[in-house]
Amino acid sequence: MGINSERDIEANMQIGPTDQGMVRIFIESKGVEIPMDFDPDEANEIADEIRAAAKAATAMRR
Repeated sequence: MGINSERDIEANMQIGPTDQGMVRIFIESKGVEIPMDFDPDEANEIADEIRAAAKAATAMRR
């Protein structure tokens, strides 16, 4: 499965700080839970990548 492969799967995603000073992305789908913890610097890098991808996707729509 690649980035451009569509899937008809529903999932819930939550993002927030943990009590340990980490940033957690928590994904749940069909009874499977995936917690992913990142230190704040890593979380900022991920946020930058998401913003860059959103900018590129917006440009493709024009």
